[in-house]
Amino acid sequence: MPSLNRTPLVYVVDDDTDVLGSLRFLLEADGFCVRTFRSGEALLNAMTMSGADCFVIDYKMPGMSGIDLASLLRRRDIDTPIILITGHPDASIPAKAAVAGIRHVLVKPHVEDSLSSHIWDAINTELPSAS
Repeated sequence: MPSLNRTPLVYVVDDDTDVLGSLRFLLEADGFCVRTFRSGEALLNAMTMSGADCFVIDYKMPGMSGIDLASLLRRRDIDTPIILITGHPDASIPAKAAVAGIRHVLVKPHVEDSLSSHIWDAINTELPSAS
């Protein structure tokens, strides 16, 4: 499934340090480079977003929500794929996510079962050279 000629870089944003550690471990074990951030503000303050191949962003965080962060990234012309994860499933989330430019929404705690495949799908679908 991988089609990049380098190790993909994934930025993970979640306010729960246990979740960040778990997702970092999972994704690094699956061959990704991972940078983690405890808030949308931390991501925006600490990074150059040009290197990210995919963002994995929690929906519900103090301060800036995952939807707000995604909207801000899109307004800054960052078209990197975003996967929204949530432990608070709500029927309105997919529609809100779509408006914010998010194509993938995953529900915790089952994120670990399919996150890597969703990241590869997002990267491969949104690569400029993908068919």
